[in-house]
Amino acid sequence: MLDIGYALSTRFPDPPQTDYRRADVRALRHDLFCGDVYLADTEKDEELSTAWGWVPVLDFAWALCDIVERLDEDPMGSRAARPQYAELDFTESTDRLLFERRFGWVDIEAEWLPGDTPPLTFSHSVLRREARDFLQDVVADLVDLHEDLGENPVIWELLSRFPRV
Repeated sequence: MLDIGYALSTRFPDPPQTDYRRADVRALRHDLFCGDVYLADTEKDEELSTAWGWVPVLDFAWALCDIVERLDEDPMGSRAARPQYAELDFTESTDRLLFERRFGWVDIEAEWLPGDTPPLTFSHSVLRREARDFLQDVVADLVDLHEDLGENPVIWELLSRFPRV
């Protein structure tokens, strides 16, 4: 089973003067809500996680949903033998998460881990469902912290683009 989670950083707080209602895409994706993220296979007790404190959590959730959709562009879908690749690069770093989909299964590797670390592997449908749930949960948590964020049109569009499955 896939578990995706996060923790907001106390070292990199959002600026106190932030107007969450009017924050633009750049601010929402790169400047706010910093912390750490993880993806875990709870059955195998394996995890890919950051420990940097500065990962933009909303951007991670957003990018993960984008990647899952990009990995589904082959018209053959889960029958496609040709691998499909995507990567998630972290702002302010050369580290990346690498995604490879083949036959409906997605391998996820973290470049910052030792080369002999096995990838996490999940079905594409599970990854899609969990990524969207994670995005919806992150936004709900952030709206609980910053009520005005729930009135931001960028957030409305994002949530409608990636509804829960």
